[in-house]
Amino acid sequence: MAEVELEILGYARWFSLAVCFAIGAWLDNRDRRIPNEHWIAWYKPLIFIWGLELMIRGADWTIWASALAAISFASVSLIGRPTISSILKGEKMDVAVAFCYLIGAAGVIFGAMKYALGDALSLLDGSASEQRILWFEVMLAFAMVIVFEFAWRLRLLHGGADAKALMWVALIMPSWATLAPIFQPSGVVISTPPVFSLFIWGGLAFIFLPLILLALNIKKSNLKNLKDLRMAWHSIRMPLDMVQEKHVWLMDQVIEKPDGSVGIKSRTRAPRRTPSAEELAEQVDALIEQGAVSAWVSPKIPLITMFFPSIIPLFLFGDPIALAFALLG
Repeated sequence: MAEVELEILGYARWFSLAVCFAIGAWLDNRDRRIPNEHWIAWYKPLIFIWGLELMIRGADWTIWASALAAISFASVSLIGRPTISSILKGEKMDVAVAFCYLIGAAGVIFGAMKYALGDALSLLDGSASEQRILWFEVMLAFAMVIVFEFAWRLRLLHGGADAKALMWVALIMPSWATLAPIFQPSGVVISTPPVFSLFIWGGLAFIFLPLILLALNIKKSNLKNLKDLRMAWHSIRMPLDMVQEKHVWLMDQVIEKPDGSVGIKSRTRAPRRTPSAEELAEQVDALIEQGAVSAWVSPKIPLITMFFPSIIPLFLFGDPIALAFALLG
Protein backbone atom coordinates (compact mmCIF):
# COMPACT_ATOMS: atom_id res chain seq x y z
CA MET A 1 0.00 0.00 0.00
CA ALA A 2 2.84 2.37 0.85
CA GLU A 3 4.35 1.90 -2.62
CA VAL A 4 1.09 2.94 -4.26
CA GLU A 5 0.82 6.01 -2.04
CA LEU A 6 4.42 7.01 -2.76
CA GLU A 7 3.81 6.58 -6.49
CA ILE A 8 0.80 8.90 -6.25
CA LEU A 9 2.95 11.47 -4.43
CA GLY A 10 5.56 11.08 -7.17
CA TYR A 11 3.05 12.04 -9.86
CA ALA A 12 1.82 14.88 -7.63
CA ARG A 13 5.40 16.17 -7.62
CA TRP A 14 5.58 15.98 -11.43
CA PHE A 15 2.27 17.82 -11.74
CA SER A 16 3.38 20.53 -9.28
CA LEU A 17 6.68 20.95 -11.12
CA ALA A 18 4.98 21.31 -14.51
CA VAL A 19 2.33 23.81 -13.36
CA CYS A 20 4.73 25.86 -11.20
CA PHE A 21 7.28 26.19 -14.01
CA ALA A 22 4.62 26.88 -16.65
CA ILE A 23 3.34 29.85 -14.63
CA GLY A 24 6.89 30.91 -13.73
CA ALA A 25 8.06 30.81 -17.37
CA TRP A 26 5.03 32.85 -18.43
CA LEU A 27 5.69 35.48 -15.74
CA ASP A 28 9.41 35.62 -16.53
CA ASN A 29 8.79 36.09 -20.26
CA ARG A 30 6.14 38.73 -19.65
CA ASP A 31 7.76 40.80 -16.90
CA ARG A 32 11.34 39.44 -16.74
CA ARG A 33 10.79 38.79 -13.05
CA ILE A 34 8.95 36.26 -10.94
CA PRO A 35 7.59 37.71 -7.69
CA ASN A 36 8.43 35.97 -4.43
CA GLU A 37 4.70 35.45 -3.89
CA HIS A 38 4.81 32.85 -6.68
CA TRP A 39 7.43 30.73 -4.92
CA ILE A 40 5.86 31.22 -1.49
CA ALA A 41 2.55 29.94 -2.87
CA TRP A 42 4.20 26.87 -4.38
CA TYR A 43 6.06 26.02 -1.18
CA LYS A 44 2.68 25.05 0.26
CA PRO A 45 2.17 21.96 -1.93
CA LEU A 46 5.88 21.20 -1.55
CA ILE A 47 5.63 21.06 2.23
CA PHE A 48 2.36 19.11 2.05
CA ILE A 49 3.72 16.46 -0.35
CA TRP A 50 7.07 16.11 1.40
CA GLY A 51 5.35 15.88 4.77
CA LEU A 52 3.08 13.08 3.52
CA GLU A 53 6.09 11.19 2.19
CA LEU A 54 7.96 11.45 5.48
CA MET A 55 4.84 10.30 7.30
CA ILE A 56 4.34 7.30 5.01
CA ARG A 57 7.99 6.29 5.28
CA GLY A 58 7.92 6.58 9.07
CA ALA A 59 10.54 9.30 9.46
CA ASP A 60 11.81 9.96 12.97
CA TRP A 61 12.07 13.43 14.49
CA THR A 62 15.64 14.05 13.30
CA ILE A 63 14.57 13.55 9.67
CA TRP A 64 11.56 15.83 10.09
CA ALA A 65 13.76 18.47 11.73
CA SER A 66 16.44 18.12 9.01
CA ALA A 67 13.77 18.69 6.35
CA LEU A 68 12.68 21.78 8.30
CA ALA A 69 16.31 22.98 8.23
CA ALA A 70 16.42 22.68 4.43
CA ILE A 71 13.14 24.56 4.00
CA SER A 72 14.16 27.24 6.52
CA PHE A 73 17.47 27.84 4.74
CA ALA A 74 15.68 28.12 1.38
CA SER A 75 13.26 30.66 2.87
CA VAL A 76 16.10 33.17 3.26
CA SER A 77 15.92 34.00 -0.47
CA LEU A 78 12.19 34.76 -0.12
CA ILE A 79 11.60 36.35 3.28
CA GLY A 80 15.12 37.30 4.35
CA ARG A 81 17.17 36.29 7.35
CA PRO A 82 16.00 37.20 10.86
CA THR A 83 18.26 39.53 12.82
CA ILE A 84 19.03 39.49 16.52
CA SER A 85 17.49 42.93 16.98
CA SER A 86 14.22 41.88 15.31
CA ILE A 87 14.09 38.74 17.45
CA LEU A 88 14.65 40.76 20.63
CA LYS A 89 11.85 43.10 19.54
CA GLY A 90 9.55 40.10 19.40
CA GLU A 91 8.68 40.33 15.71
CA LYS A 92 6.59 37.21 15.16
CA MET A 93 7.89 36.22 11.74
CA ASP A 94 11.55 36.50 12.72
CA VAL A 95 10.98 34.70 16.03
CA ALA A 96 9.18 31.85 14.23
CA VAL A 97 11.94 31.53 11.60
CA ALA A 98 14.66 31.59 14.28
CA PHE A 99 12.79 28.85 16.16
CA CYS A 100 12.71 26.79 12.95
CA TYR A 101 16.46 27.33 12.59
CA LEU A 102 17.05 25.92 16.08
CA ILE A 103 14.87 22.87 15.48
CA GLY A 104 16.50 22.30 12.10
CA ALA A 105 20.01 22.59 13.52
CA ALA A 106 19.13 20.06 16.21
CA GLY A 107 17.78 17.68 13.57
CA VAL A 108 20.92 17.91 11.46
CA ILE A 109 23.26 17.46 14.44
CA PHE A 110 21.44 14.56 16.07
CA GLY A 111 20.66 13.02 12.68
CA ALA A 112 24.36 13.08 11.82
CA MET A 113 25.19 11.43 15.14
CA LYS A 114 22.62 8.73 14.42
CA TYR A 115 22.98 8.11 10.67
CA ALA A 116 26.16 9.70 9.29
CA LEU A 117 28.58 7.06 10.55
CA GLY A 118 28.48 3.73 8.78
CA ASP A 119 29.20 1.98 5.53
CA ALA A 120 28.80 4.38 2.59
CA LEU A 121 28.39 1.53 0.11
CA SER A 122 25.21 0.41 1.84
CA LEU A 123 23.62 3.71 0.78
CA LEU A 124 24.45 3.01 -2.86
CA ASP A 125 23.30 -0.61 -3.01
CA GLY A 126 20.18 0.04 -0.91
CA SER A 127 21.13 -2.28 1.94
CA ALA A 128 21.14 0.54 4.52
CA SER A 129 18.14 1.02 6.78
CA GLU A 130 15.16 2.93 5.41
CA GLN A 131 15.62 5.67 8.00
CA ARG A 132 19.31 6.16 7.17
CA ILE A 133 18.58 6.35 3.44
CA LEU A 134 15.76 8.81 4.08
CA TRP A 135 17.95 11.07 6.25
CA PHE A 136 20.64 11.18 3.56
CA GLU A 137 18.00 11.99 0.92
CA VAL A 138 16.89 14.96 3.03
CA MET A 139 20.48 16.08 3.57
CA LEU A 140 21.23 15.79 -0.15
CA ALA A 141 18.28 18.09 -0.87
CA PHE A 142 19.61 20.47 1.82
CA ALA A 143 23.06 20.39 0.18
CA MET A 144 21.53 21.24 -3.22
CA VAL A 145 19.74 24.25 -1.68
CA ILE A 146 23.06 25.46 -0.24
CA VAL A 147 24.82 25.00 -3.60
CA PHE A 148 22.26 27.05 -5.53
CA GLU A 149 22.08 29.71 -2.81
CA PHE A 150 25.83 30.30 -2.98
CA ALA A 151 25.84 30.03 -6.78
CA TRP A 152 23.39 32.93 -6.78
CA ARG A 153 25.36 34.95 -4.24
CA LEU A 154 28.58 34.41 -6.22
CA ARG A 155 26.79 35.42 -9.47
CA LEU A 156 27.30 32.00 -11.03
CA LEU A 157 23.53 32.11 -11.44
CA HIS A 158 22.64 35.64 -12.52
CA GLY A 159 18.90 35.41 -12.05
CA GLY A 160 17.40 35.30 -8.59
CA ALA A 161 14.34 33.56 -10.01
CA ASP A 162 16.56 30.84 -11.49
CA ALA A 163 18.19 30.14 -8.13
CA LYS A 164 14.85 30.12 -6.32
CA ALA A 165 13.42 27.77 -8.94
CA LEU A 166 16.30 25.32 -8.56
CA MET A 167 16.09 25.43 -4.75
CA TRP A 168 12.38 24.72 -4.99
CA VAL A 169 13.00 21.76 -7.31
CA ALA A 170 15.70 20.41 -4.97
CA LEU A 171 13.13 20.27 -2.17
CA ILE A 172 10.06 19.04 -4.02
CA MET A 173 12.19 16.34 -5.71
CA PRO A 174 14.73 15.37 -3.05
CA SER A 175 15.49 11.99 -4.68
CA TRP A 176 14.43 9.58 -7.40
CA ALA A 177 12.77 7.33 -4.82
CA THR A 178 9.22 8.37 -5.74
CA LEU A 179 10.00 9.75 -9.20
CA ALA A 180 10.48 6.65 -11.33
CA PRO A 181 10.51 7.90 -14.94
CA ILE A 182 8.92 5.98 -17.80
CA PHE A 183 12.38 4.76 -18.84
CA GLN A 184 14.73 3.97 -15.97
CA PRO A 185 18.27 2.87 -16.92
CA SER A 186 19.26 -0.35 -15.20
CA GLY A 187 22.66 -1.31 -13.88
CA VAL A 188 23.64 2.23 -12.87
CA VAL A 189 24.38 2.58 -9.18
CA ILE A 190 25.09 6.31 -8.97
CA SER A 191 22.82 9.00 -10.37
CA THR A 192 22.72 12.76 -10.02
CA PRO A 193 19.98 14.42 -7.92
CA PRO A 194 16.79 15.24 -9.87
CA VAL A 195 17.47 18.99 -9.70
CA PHE A 196 20.92 18.51 -11.29
CA SER A 197 19.33 16.32 -13.95
CA LEU A 198 16.85 19.10 -14.74
CA PHE A 199 19.74 21.58 -14.90
CA ILE A 200 21.60 19.34 -17.36
CA TRP A 201 18.55 18.80 -19.57
CA GLY A 202 17.97 22.56 -19.53
CA GLY A 203 21.57 23.13 -20.61
CA LEU A 204 21.17 20.66 -23.46
CA ALA A 205 18.08 22.59 -24.57
CA PHE A 206 20.32 25.62 -25.21
CA ILE A 207 22.16 23.59 -27.85
CA PHE A 208 19.12 23.82 -30.10
CA LEU A 209 18.72 27.58 -29.64
CA PRO A 210 21.28 28.62 -32.31
CA LEU A 211 19.59 26.30 -34.81
CA ILE A 212 16.20 27.85 -34.03
CA LEU A 213 17.55 31.40 -34.44
CA LEU A 214 19.27 30.47 -37.71
CA ALA A 215 16.05 28.97 -39.05
CA LEU A 216 14.12 32.13 -38.10
CA ASN A 217 16.66 34.35 -39.85
CA ILE A 218 16.54 32.20 -42.99
CA LYS A 219 12.74 32.32 -42.95
CA LYS A 220 12.78 36.12 -42.61
CA SER A 221 15.47 36.48 -45.34
CA ASN A 222 17.91 38.16 -42.96
CA LEU A 223 21.01 36.51 -44.47
CA LYS A 224 22.50 38.86 -47.05
CA ASN A 225 26.24 38.20 -46.61
CA LEU A 226 28.80 36.35 -44.47
CA LYS A 227 28.54 39.01 -41.77
CA ASP A 228 24.86 38.23 -41.40
CA LEU A 229 25.65 34.50 -41.16
CA ARG A 230 28.04 35.25 -38.31
CA MET A 231 25.24 37.02 -36.40
CA ALA A 232 22.35 34.73 -37.34
CA TRP A 233 23.31 31.99 -34.86
CA HIS A 234 22.70 34.08 -31.76
CA SER A 235 20.71 37.11 -32.95
CA ILE A 236 17.74 38.12 -35.04
CA ARG A 237 17.02 41.32 -36.97
CA MET A 238 14.35 43.56 -35.48
CA PRO A 239 12.91 46.93 -36.55
CA LEU A 240 14.46 49.70 -34.47
CA ASP A 241 11.06 51.04 -33.42
CA MET A 242 10.42 47.74 -31.61
CA VAL A 243 13.76 47.33 -29.80
CA GLN A 244 12.82 49.39 -26.76
CA GLU A 245 9.56 47.48 -26.31
CA LYS A 246 11.14 44.01 -26.34
CA HIS A 247 13.39 42.17 -23.87
CA VAL A 248 16.49 42.06 -26.06
CA TRP A 249 20.11 43.16 -26.13
CA LEU A 250 20.95 45.57 -28.95
CA MET A 251 23.97 44.12 -30.77
CA ASP A 252 24.49 46.94 -33.31
CA GLN A 253 26.28 50.12 -32.30
CA VAL A 254 27.57 53.27 -33.96
CA ILE A 255 31.36 53.54 -33.79
CA GLU A 256 34.05 55.86 -35.11
CA LYS A 257 36.37 54.12 -37.56
CA PRO A 258 40.18 54.62 -37.68
CA ASP A 259 39.82 56.93 -40.69
CA GLY A 260 37.52 59.23 -38.72
CA SER A 261 34.30 58.16 -40.40
CA VAL A 262 31.30 56.82 -38.50
CA GLY A 263 29.70 53.45 -39.16
CA ILE A 264 27.68 50.62 -37.66
CA LYS A 265 29.35 47.61 -36.07
CA SER A 266 27.62 44.41 -34.94
CA ARG A 267 28.89 42.85 -31.72
CA THR A 268 29.02 39.08 -31.33
CA ARG A 269 28.58 39.21 -27.55
CA ALA A 270 25.84 40.75 -25.48
CA PRO A 271 26.91 43.71 -23.29
CA ARG A 272 28.11 42.79 -19.81
CA ARG A 273 25.87 45.47 -18.31
CA THR A 274 22.30 45.92 -19.42
CA PRO A 275 21.91 49.56 -20.55
CA SER A 276 19.31 51.78 -18.97
CA ALA A 277 16.23 52.84 -20.89
CA GLU A 278 17.82 56.24 -21.58
CA GLU A 279 21.06 54.68 -22.83
CA LEU A 280 19.17 52.27 -25.07
CA ALA A 281 17.13 55.14 -26.53
CA GLU A 282 20.34 57.02 -27.35
CA GLN A 283 21.80 53.95 -29.08
CA VAL A 284 18.63 53.49 -31.15
CA ASP A 285 18.58 57.19 -32.14
CA ALA A 286 22.23 56.97 -33.20
CA LEU A 287 21.49 54.00 -35.45
CA ILE A 288 18.49 55.80 -36.99
CA GLU A 289 20.70 58.79 -37.74
CA GLN A 290 22.93 56.43 -39.73
CA GLY A 291 19.96 55.42 -41.83
CA ALA A 292 19.34 52.05 -40.19
CA VAL A 293 15.76 50.82 -39.93
CA SER A 294 16.52 47.50 -38.23
CA ALA A 295 19.30 46.03 -36.12
CA TRP A 296 20.64 42.73 -34.83
CA VAL A 297 19.35 41.95 -31.34
CA SER A 298 19.94 39.02 -29.03
CA PRO A 299 16.82 37.81 -27.19
CA LYS A 300 16.97 37.69 -23.41
CA ILE A 301 15.80 34.15 -22.77
CA PRO A 302 15.16 33.42 -19.08
CA LEU A 303 16.75 30.21 -17.81
CA ILE A 304 13.45 29.00 -16.39
CA THR A 305 12.00 29.18 -19.92
CA MET A 306 14.52 26.50 -20.92
CA PHE A 307 13.86 24.49 -17.75
CA PHE A 308 10.14 24.23 -18.49
CA PRO A 309 10.39 22.11 -21.69
CA SER A 310 13.24 20.17 -20.06
CA ILE A 311 10.68 18.59 -17.74
CA ILE A 312 9.65 16.34 -20.65
CA PRO A 313 13.01 14.51 -21.08
CA LEU A 314 13.44 14.51 -17.31
CA PHE A 315 10.11 12.69 -16.97
CA LEU A 316 10.70 10.33 -19.90
CA PHE A 317 14.36 9.47 -19.41
CA GLY A 318 15.26 10.49 -15.86
CA ASP A 319 18.91 11.22 -15.10
CA PRO A 320 20.87 12.06 -18.30
CA ILE A 321 24.16 10.93 -16.73
CA ALA A 322 22.71 7.54 -15.78
CA LEU A 323 21.18 7.32 -19.26
CA ALA A 324 24.54 8.04 -20.89
CA PHE A 325 26.25 5.35 -18.80
CA ALA A 326 23.52 2.87 -19.69
CA LEU A 327 23.75 3.61 -23.43
CA LEU A 328 27.57 3.53 -23.47
CA GLY A 329 27.67 0.33 -21.45
